Amino acid sequence: MFCGKSEQLIEDFRADLIGRNLSPNTWKAYCSDIREMYSWLSGQAGDGEADLGMLTKEDITAYLVHLGGKKVSKLSQGRFMSSVRAFCGWMVEKNFISTDPSDGVEAPKPGKYLPSVLSIEEVDDILDSVDLSTASGIRDRAILEVLYGCGLRVSEASALRISNIFLDEGYVRILGKGNKERLVPMGEPAADAIRNYLAVRVEPADRKSEDILFLNKSGKQLSRISIFNIVKRQALAAGITKEISPHTFRHSFATHLIEGGADLRQVQQMLGHADILTTEIYTHIDSSTWQRDVLEHHPIDRMNITDTE
Repeated sequence: MFCGKSEQLIEDFRADLIGRNLSPNTWKAYCSDIREMYSWLSGQAGDGEADLGMLTKEDITAYLVHLGGKKVSKLSQGRFMSSVRAFCGWMVEKNFISTDPSDGVEAPKPGKYLPSVLSIEEVDDILDSVDLSTASGIRDRAILEVLYGCGLRVSEASALRISNIFLDEGYVRILGKGNKERLVPMGEPAADAIRNYLAVRVEPADRKSEDILFLNKSGKQLSRISIFNIVKRQALAAGITKEISPHTFRHSFATHLIEGGADLRQVQQMLGHADILTTEIYTHIDSSTWQRDVLEHHPIDRMNITDTE
């Protein structure tokens, strides 16, 4: 079962994924999952390194049981299965193996996931908490306006290019997952925030940074982690105690559109979802909000009602 060739297999898999123009986040996640499984299998063997070229259905199942024992979420276990299916499919495609050991192996089904959202008042509080007396504050306000006003992923906001922003026309061109392009409307608050930011934007550090909208103090592309930190800092400043991230603004954008009567297909296009089932989660958020409001304000749970018929 052990031959020491697994590291090369993972490296070849990584190179092939990059060649297929997958997003860096996707191929890094796939390779990380496979490396972690490989490391665990090697530790279980005790007398050498596991050979991924001899991977079995039992190996994959055992690793899933291990993940469950570590209380890894069902959502993360599902992501692992996406990674291992991609890896096993690649090995079959390259004739390293003849049958796919991941066939028939299923991760636990996650329950219905309702992401946390902000109310419109909470969004306003966060936006108003930004100190606009500094250039970095003006930049941060623009970032937050774009995250909420356009429903962008954090990676899309980080990579946003000036040449893809059409302020007068009111839209942005986004290159999303799988290099799929979409056009997203931009409201006046976000457009005005970007105009204000462009007036104080630092000088780009190099040619690579010239067209990137959001720059750090060194004049280079602002990282995803920096945007995470900006969101958390401003939420704290606004007195928001719930756990939020840049993606919370995207969830809130979609939820508020649905609550306002926007067409589900249009929301799907703006978010860049390949499958409308992904977008439908926001209709459940709307329903759960309605249900909670009814239960909180309707006196029925405090009334002693009996059936007299």
